[in-house]
Amino acid sequence: MTSALLISAFMQVAEPQGNLTTGHSIILSLVKLLVIFSIWMVTVAMLTLAERRVAAWIQDRHGPNRVGPQGLLQPAADGIKNFMKEETEPSGAYRPIFLLAPALSFIPALIAWAVIPFAAPLPTPWGLMDMVLADLPIGYLYILAVSSLAAYGLVLAGWSSNNKYALLGGLRASAQLVSYEVSLGMSIIPIILLGGNVTLSRIVELQTAGGFNWNILNLTFGFFIFFIAAYAETNRLPFDLPEAESELVAGFHTEYSSMKFSMFMIAEYAAMLTMSCFMVTLFFGGWDIPFTRWDNVAPWSVWKTLATLAAFLLKTGFFLFTYMWVRWTLPRFRYDQLMALGWKVMLPLALFYIVVVAFAVIALDNFGVSAGPTQAMMLFALNLVLLFGMFYILDRGRLISPAQGRVSAAELARLRDVARRASLAGGAD
Repeated sequence: MTSALLISAFMQVAEPQGNLTTGHSIILSLVKLLVIFSIWMVTVAMLTLAERRVAAWIQDRHGPNRVGPQGLLQPAADGIKNFMKEETEPSGAYRPIFLLAPALSFIPALIAWAVIPFAAPLPTPWGLMDMVLADLPIGYLYILAVSSLAAYGLVLAGWSSNNKYALLGGLRASAQLVSYEVSLGMSIIPIILLGGNVTLSRIVELQTAGGFNWNILNLTFGFFIFFIAAYAETNRLPFDLPEAESELVAGFHTEYSSMKFSMFMIAEYAAMLTMSCFMVTLFFGGWDIPFTRWDNVAPWSVWKTLATLAAFLLKTGFFLFTYMWVRWTLPRFRYDQLMALGWKVMLPLALFYIVVVAFAVIALDNFGVSAGPTQAMMLFALNLVLLFGMFYILDRGRLISPAQGRVSAAELARLRDVARRASLAGGAD
């Protein structure tokens, strides 16, 4: 399935867009590819600096600020350092796969963004150009398929290193990605039930209907499932068990150095960027500017394209900051908690939510409530009820909390009493 989606994607990249001719479409697609790829790579590099500065801000310290103004050249210095470092290769490693694994992790992260629309159409002398590299009818299926390929790079890196810590990290990565991919895909199905389309540009158009119809209101519960699964899919805290420095040294990339190590880091930050763009597109209106209509309708202009691009970047930046904020705030899950959350909580909730949304849409249609503000308000109220049930009734520190324990409440009280008595006895001595 993944191979078929990739072939379909590459066959449709150069198809005419808008009212452009085939020749102009190919040329403009190449220009878009070069410009977007360059900006994307620079953004991924600068995210390493942003994360270090956010960490410093949270921990009340300075962070990188010596190389260039305000430390802006620190990513360049890090890149030069990695280029100049010695390439190490374990004597027991299986060399072909050991060298190939970083690329298998790196490449999917860099091509998954090709179907994400990032601004309103741009008028050119040759016609209207869509601000998306490839507006594929397979939409988010392409992103799910391509991003799933990164698991091969991680597990092969762990296996080919001939290192027990790397192997454990690779096995953890494969199990984690497979476990949360299911919930990630299931959480998006309600969007199809409401919109009837998987093309990302069409999903953005549906969210602009009426000026403000974002899926975060219609499908709030689904967004929370997607949000949690996205963190697990990118191996970020509190789901960074494949690396887990305190347990596995550095996990699947323990034996890597120089630019091969950097490729894993670039892949991680590129996956963060892709998932942030994906969340914005699916649930937050994409490039839509809220509470306005002028940016969604013709006539198109350069200013509309720039304004919608700025809106898209601001939304994406918010989720990137949230990624970093969570990393330096929450502790890591235990591995059994990670797997239990994926299979015992996330998957059942995703399946349950699909059924609830399907019944809600059918019921509202039978009562004559079609897509519009009234339906959105009713779905929002339904989502609030579901969120209350998930976070207050079901959880309350028992299902999702990282502090979950296997002891009963009575046993926990007894242990606390023993600890209190021991503390008092020690103080008396």
